[in-house]
Amino acid sequence: MSNLSSFDALVLGVYKDGSFSETASKKIPEKIQQTIKQKLQCARVNGKLGEVRVLYGIGSEEGLPPQIAVIGLGTKSENKGDSLEKARVAAAVGVYTLRDQGAKNIAVDVMTSEHGASEGATLGLFKPDQLKSAQNQTPSVKISPFGSLSSSDLSWETGLIYANAQNFARTLGNSPANHMTPTIFTENVKSVLKELPKVEVIVRDRDWVEEKKMGSFLSVARGSDEPLKFLEIHYRGGKEGDKPLALVGKGITFDSGGISLKSPTGMSEMKIDMGGGAAVTAALYGIAKLELPINVVVIVPLCENLPSGHATKPGDVVIAMNGKSIEVDNTDAEGRLILADALYYTSSTFKPHSLIDLATLTSAIGIALGTGKYAGIFTNSDKLWEQLAEAGKITNDPLWRMPLDDFYLKAMTKSDVADYINSSGRYGSACKAAIFLKEFVYGLSDEGTVGRDITGTEDNFRVEGNIIDKDADELNKIRYAHIDMACIMNASENSYYNVKGATGRPARSIIEFARKLSKETVLR
Repeated sequence: MSNLSSFDALVLGVYKDGSFSETASKKIPEKIQQTIKQKLQCARVNGKLGEVRVLYGIGSEEGLPPQIAVIGLGTKSENKGDSLEKARVAAAVGVYTLRDQGAKNIAVDVMTSEHGASEGATLGLFKPDQLKSAQNQTPSVKISPFGSLSSSDLSWETGLIYANAQNFARTLGNSPANHMTPTIFTENVKSVLKELPKVEVIVRDRDWVEEKKMGSFLSVARGSDEPLKFLEIHYRGGKEGDKPLALVGKGITFDSGGISLKSPTGMSEMKIDMGGGAAVTAALYGIAKLELPINVVVIVPLCENLPSGHATKPGDVVIAMNGKSIEVDNTDAEGRLILADALYYTSSTFKPHSLIDLATLTSAIGIALGTGKYAGIFTNSDKLWEQLAEAGKITNDPLWRMPLDDFYLKAMTKSDVADYINSSGRYGSACKAAIFLKEFVYGLSDEGTVGRDITGTEDNFRVEGNIIDKDADELNKIRYAHIDMACIMNASENSYYNVKGATGRPARSIIEFARKLSKETVLR
C-alpha cells in the first residue's frame, strides 16, 4: 500500500454484487475491503454505474489516502465496449467528486480498463474556464493510475492521448470568437503540434487562396475584416509514397449567417461552428502522439461569416476551384461553400485512399437524429462505414448512417444561372448538403459518374448509372465520408465525462479509426 501514501485521494470501483475491481481486490487488504463494504451497505449503495460515496479515514494505518471515492461499476461484463465505458464513467465521477472536495493528487483505480479510466478521468476534469481570473479558475488536479491490467494495445497512456486530443478540440471550440479568430486558431495549432515529430504545419493566406481560384471559399470570407486562413497539416508516419488518409474540417470561427442573418437566440453558440476543424486537428494530434505508421493530411479552411458591405449577397454566383459555378441562395449555408474548395483541393492534390470531412453543417441533422447522441455520416463505402461505426462504438461516440444518394442532387442543380445552388428547401436538407459536397470530391463527381441520368420531377425522380449503386472499394474509387456533427457539437449540461460546452467530438472516434486502419493492409 506504500504506493498510495503520496496521494490525498483514491478512486475505487465496485460492482453491483459488492465485489471490487480486479486491481482493488488484489492490492487492498481484505480487512479494509470488508470495512468499505459495510460502509456502503449502511449507505445503501448498490453499485449502480456512476453511483458515488466518499469515505474518510479508512485504512490510514495501511497507507490509504484520507479520502476514498467508491464508484459503482454496474454488473460485470466481458464486452470490451462495456469495459471501456464503465471505466470512463466511474473514473470521471470519482475524480471530479474528489476535486470538488479539495483533492489535488488522486490515484485512480484502473477498474475495467486502463485506457477507459484514463480517458474518463481526463475528460471529466476538463473545465472551459481559461479566460476567468486566476482565483476563479478550477484548481488543477494530478491523476495517476492505481494498478494495472493485462497487456493490451490500449493503455493508461493511450487513454491520456485520446482524452487530451478531445480536450484540445474542446478548448478551441469553447473559446469566444474574439479569442479564436482564424489567425489565433492557426497559432494555437502550431503551438500544440510544434514538438511532435513527422508533423508539418502550413498556413496559407488570401493570396494563395486567390491563386488557387477558390472562389467559393473566398465568397464566405468577404464579409469579415478578419483575414482568412487555409490550414494544411501533414503527418508522415507511413512510407513515402503511401496514399494518405485525408481529414477536412469546417473552420467557420463565427457564423452570423452573413446577409441571411441568423436569429440572435443562441447565436453565441456559433463560435463552435469551427467544431469540425477543431476535431480533425485534434485527431491529427492524437495520431501523431500515438506515432501511427500512416500518412495523414488535415485541411481546415478558416474564416468568419459576417454581414457587411463586402459580404456575398443572396443570388450571387461564385466559381469554385474545380471551375463549377454556384448560386448562393442562402449565405447561411456557408459551410458547404468553404468545404467545396477544400474537398476539391485535398482530393485532387493528395489523392487520398480515404477522405473524411467533419462539419457542423446543418440543423436538419439534429431534427433527424436529435441532439447529443449520434452524428450523421454519409458515405459511398460500406467498408468505411463499418470501420467508422466500430470506432464510434469503442469510444462511445456513435455515428448513424444517412443516405449519400444522387436522388438529392437534382434539387442542388436546379439553378437557372449556375451549375449548383447552395441551398434548396428544408426537406432532406442534410442529405442535399452531403450530395452537394460529394460533387467536389475529385473522381466522384463528373469524372466518376459518366452516363449519369437524372430524370423525373423534383419530388419523384430516379438515378441511372449512379456509381453509388456499387461500393467505392469495389470500384477502386476514393472512399469518401461526410460527418455532419452539428447535433453533437455542444453539450447543454454536465454528464459524467461529457462536460457542458463545446464537446470536441468526434475526435476520439477518428483517432480510433486511424489506429485500427494503421494495422490493416495499406489501401490501394
